[in-house]
Amino acid sequence: MPNVTAVAHRGAPYHFRENTIDSLRSALRLGADAVEVDVRLTRDGVPVLLHDETLKRLWEHDRPLLSLSSDEVREVTAGRVPTLAEALLATGGHRVMLDLPGTPDVRAARRVVDVVRECGAAERVYYCAGAGAMLAVRAADPAAEIALTWTTLAPPRPALLDAVRPRWLNYRWALVSRALAARVHRDGYLLSVWTPDTRRAMRRLLALGVDSITTNRVDALCALRTGRPPLARGAEHPPRRH
Repeated sequence: MPNVTAVAHRGAPYHFRENTIDSLRSALRLGADAVEVDVRLTRDGVPVLLHDETLKRLWEHDRPLLSLSSDEVREVTAGRVPTLAEALLATGGHRVMLDLPGTPDVRAARRVVDVVRECGAAERVYYCAGAGAMLAVRAADPAAEIALTWTTLAPPRPALLDAVRPRWLNYRWALVSRALAARVHRDGYLLSVWTPDTRRAMRRLLALGVDSITTNRVDALCALRTGRPPLARGAEHPPRRH
């Protein structure tokens, strides 16, 4: 099988609740090369792991994250929403992809970048999201490794690519064809995709030569790479889709 990078989407959400320390550690035990997490700021500017604007879907508290301090988040979730610093510590020397949902401004992006630097993790962290968020990251860190998320078949404009300077182009998996993969590689970028969860879809993408796959089923992807069957799913609960 091709030497594709296996990225665990929000950890191992079929085994543990997404974006938690247990989920990240489980993904790494399952063989992930990197873990992808979502990062947002609390009211007091602490980066924590959460995809949604509110705590409703995962934690049954219908309050916007931006209305809560980091201490309040810890209290209402029994400490199970980790800070970015805690997540970076828990992942050791492994690669971490930081997805920045929404469109953070440069100040918010700089806070995330500062935490990454404070944790000594700049060499193993890379960032993904749409154009607005990645422009903010680039302004905050001229050396950041970026995967520009792109959701249409039309290629990104040259001026945007010049401003963001991504290493990766990050596409929804169903958009990827042989022609698109060839164009991305011809233009000098690595191709990452998200989030195929069936072995059939993964095999197709491997055959197309993608460089990285972000998936909720990192065990299945790693099994395809080795030819072994995937491990049984955990019992806590399946991912709560968004």
